Amino acid sequence: MPAPPPTGPLVTRDTLAAGLRLVGVETGETLLVHSSLSSLGWVNGGAVAVVQALLDALGPSGTLVVPTQTGDQSDPAVWGNPPVPPEWWHRIRATMPPYDPLVTPSLGVGVIPETVRTWPGALRSAHPQTSFAALGPRAREITEGHAPDCRLGERSPLARLERLGARVLLLGAGYAACTAFHLAEYRIPAPRVEVGRPAPGGGWETVVEVSITSDRFDELGHDYERDRSVLRGRVGAAEVRLFPVADAVAYAERWLPLHRPREEEYPPPGRLEGKRSP
Repeated sequence: MPAPPPTGPLVTRDTLAAGLRLVGVETGETLLVHSSLSSLGWVNGGAVAVVQALLDALGPSGTLVVPTQTGDQSDPAVWGNPPVPPEWWHRIRATMPPYDPLVTPSLGVGVIPETVRTWPGALRSAHPQTSFAALGPRAREITEGHAPDCRLGERSPLARLERLGARVLLLGAGYAACTAFHLAEYRIPAPRVEVGRPAPGGGWETVVEVSITSDRFDELGHDYERDRSVLRGRVGAAEVRLFPVADAVAYAERWLPLHRPREEEYPPPGRLEGKRSP
């Protein structure tokens, strides 16, 4: 039986760029993009065309930023998607290749961020689990100095994006993917947890970090959109939202203590955190 034809709509680099401008993306701005390629429709050129369109909309003076996280750079004891047998844990820890910003692929964030990561001229931050990649004149300023014990806090690209007046673009992605909300977690009382990962020079290390989770971010985003000014539209078949990083973080700082109690918000202190996606 022949394969069914694509359902569309047909999306191209130029229609994507035009749609982004119509939603409100501005030339010269700094944009943190969370994306879903499949939500856009049938994209001629795939992720490459999407990145080209984003760069077209931003222009040469704009900066494109994406999450390039590596959740598999973590302790196998806490992997759940999928789990691995306990008898493998020691060997996995002993042989896991350490994070290399130039080589280690992103995981679980989609093909568009991975395309940005490998784009000529892209820079990537140094955190082994929660890195960001950037293209544009502010790329170095945003990605440099990502502290190894600060996944998504004050010494991460998120805080720099906030200071620079960057905006978040949810391109077919939901609020659960909005990393900006995590910056708020660093500004409210939060337990610390031990995080295991391969050490830069080989071997294994454990660092103490703020406990973070995206649980209930969809509800947070729903309330944020209800109460604040969020630009909305469509690009291809994808629903799109555009809003300032600083405004989203400030709203989350007020929302999280009221709607996500500590006992729901965090795993027990001392439990190792990690995440692995297929």
